[in-house]
Amino acid sequence: MKAATPVLKDVVLVGAGHSHVTVLRMFGMKPIPGVRLTLISREVHTPYSGMLPGLIAGHYGFDDAHIDTGPLARFAGARLYQDEAVDLDLAGRRVICRRRPPVPYDLLSLNIGSTPNTADVPGASEHAIPVKPIDGFLRRFEALQARVLARKGRTAVALVGAGAGGVELLLAVEHRLRQAVARAGFDAGGLSFVLVSGVADILPGFPAAFRARFHAVLAARGIAVITGAPVTRVEAGRLMLAGYGPLAADEILWTTQAAPARWLAKAGLPLDARGFLRVDQTLRVVGRDEVFAAGDTIAFSGRELPKSGVYAVRAGPALAENIRRTLTGRSLRRFRPQREALYLVSTGERHAVGSRNGVVVEGDWVWRWKDWIDRRFMRKFNELPEMTPAPAAALPPLADREALKEISAIAMRCGGCGAKVGATVLSRALASIEPAARADVVVGLDAPDDAALVDVGGEQLSLQTVDYFRAIVDDPYTLGKIAANHSLGDVYAMGGEPQTALAIATVPYGLESKVEADLSAMMAGANEVLREAGCALVGGHTSEGAELALGFAVNGLVPATAALRKGGLEPADGLILTKPLGTGTLLAADMRGKAKARWVMAAIAHMIASNAKAAQILRQHGVHAATDVTGFGLIGHLIEMVRASDVDATLAIDRLPLLEGARETLARGIFSSLQPQNVRLRRAIRELATVAEHPLYPLLFDPQTAGGLLAAVPLAEAEPCVAALRAAGYAAAAIIGFVAERSDALEPVTVDLSGEQVAQALAGLRHTRPPAQALEEIHTEKSVL
Repeated sequence: MKAATPVLKDVVLVGAGHSHVTVLRMFGMKPIPGVRLTLISREVHTPYSGMLPGLIAGHYGFDDAHIDTGPLARFAGARLYQDEAVDLDLAGRRVICRRRPPVPYDLLSLNIGSTPNTADVPGASEHAIPVKPIDGFLRRFEALQARVLARKGRTAVALVGAGAGGVELLLAVEHRLRQAVARAGFDAGGLSFVLVSGVADILPGFPAAFRARFHAVLAARGIAVITGAPVTRVEAGRLMLAGYGPLAADEILWTTQAAPARWLAKAGLPLDARGFLRVDQTLRVVGRDEVFAAGDTIAFSGRELPKSGVYAVRAGPALAENIRRTLTGRSLRRFRPQREALYLVSTGERHAVGSRNGVVVEGDWVWRWKDWIDRRFMRKFNELPEMTPAPAAALPPLADREALKEISAIAMRCGGCGAKVGATVLSRALASIEPAARADVVVGLDAPDDAALVDVGGEQLSLQTVDYFRAIVDDPYTLGKIAANHSLGDVYAMGGEPQTALAIATVPYGLESKVEADLSAMMAGANEVLREAGCALVGGHTSEGAELALGFAVNGLVPATAALRKGGLEPADGLILTKPLGTGTLLAADMRGKAKARWVMAAIAHMIASNAKAAQILRQHGVHAATDVTGFGLIGHLIEMVRASDVDATLAIDRLPLLEGARETLARGIFSSLQPQNVRLRRAIRELATVAEHPLYPLLFDPQTAGGLLAAVPLAEAEPCVAALRAAGYAAAAIIGFVAERSDALEPVTVDLSGEQVAQALAGLRHTRPPAQALEEIHTEKSVL
């Protein structure tokens, strides 16, 4: 992405805990020019611990209880890396990650939470379900619930750890499971629950009146309580308790005293006796001027803080301020945590008990109070203020109204294939070009296809293609993977195998160390993809420019008799799409901070998924023609195929596979900057006025980056082909239409709004009529449009 000023300092935030989300928001409100933030987080939707019990109980939805780090990072101008830190290179100032190259930093902050201490109890790691880290607990709980329902509700649940978090969670679990079992038609009386405490009472450190309220609540809900019985061993189906004996339990939840992340022990940072990071009163790691830390992972100087989200939330503003002061060379301020925190603990139902300074209150109104506090906190991060962009330079008076309109759109140009030149502009620009005539050029500009074909002698032809685009993501490593995968798509679409690649890279102006780090990460990602494809990176060219960009000139080989062309469509072919659509609208929404992080990460996962296996499967099912769906959108690439083949095609719009979130961003009117140029191709669609009313109509023109293959196979092979594609990992692969003889109609494309025509075509295979005859009959019937 384009940087307004060169990057001078890199601040890396490891973990999306409660303190770091505050840092991001505060830097978004008041950025420092030249400072680049990077967030490394295992999960891109970070759960708010205060709402987790309510989420488990069923009072909140997923998005209610999670902070979406995608729009938040965009708001802060931060890069978002979905990964996990596993070590630190303190000498080289690099974060070592699990799945990506090291991330360099000038200033580092750790807010990575804690884990339950299962290591000290034999069998706990194998047989208990840890509640922390809470970003993965929701999946673990859903698996637990599925097992309970599989047992028809006959389940004994034990929770080990009777602090506030454990008590609140068990009450939420009890509430949710009894409801789920009853809804499934089973007897909820088969459920039993027990709270196990290794100390003399539940809720140690809370007032006696507070503990008494929860004893009463637990008893009223039929939850047994065992205190003063430390767990000595966990076995499959039971707990061994000191002074108590074995306790049968089908499901064991573990919320005992927190332990630090294990990798900290080898990172070389100062730790206390229990392995927590020692920080001073400014939240700086002791003896390390460039490292800060906050949250459950720290041992605070001068006072032990509870491992509670309350203190992590309070530390956020102080952490942000001291990071800012370090960057600007000012003295740091002390973090002064409150002596007495307000605790509002829910009971599973919409009821809660509160305590502060010895005062205890209870009631439904306390739950509403807690709900109001929690939702207000979440709104700060999920309902971000609109930031006003810097005013653009005034244009000279010689620009007319249409020119002004066109120029104003340039500022919001998308990257990737959203930055591609439109098909109509490209056609006009190349219309007068007359390349040198060569007998060995089999396919060139005279009959353009996905790639050029050159006869180099022998049985194989040389495939030559090039792609290049601006960054669509802020992560250079991921950009490298997407760009390389996209560049290979043309080779696979024409039935070939990649051979060599030359890179074309542009890196922003900046400090040499920053340029080197970004270029290294970008090429590492690209080379991973190329190596997996058996494509040798043999050289390239780099230059400096305004923003990061990458492309490849790829050479491949294809047997002369097996080369696929866009003009190979035949009547009675089924049209198959191997990947879902929607990257254009989703990436445009991401640029504006309007896309959920999980939508963007899912889109990226599809963009880095290779088309190689799909091409192989298509060949096994007699593919006649193929192309990769990229910048011109589905309709643009289909039109190229039908015109080259002199046929008609029918698309079933409701069969089009969509990326998660694409329907929502389309409904909000968020489109790629290339969309208007692609929409010019609408004249190829019959009954356009009716089709344009469909909510998915804009998807037909959505430009894709590293999109799937659009292929034609004999209709009789379409369903087996899709089954094979899905088995190979292309879960969204679908039959989206069919090919018919060219009709007299001016428009070659019919959009089937009901899906009946495609369904009839597939059903017609069971009749004795030849597929082409059956399709012709369907195609010439009165249009359902």
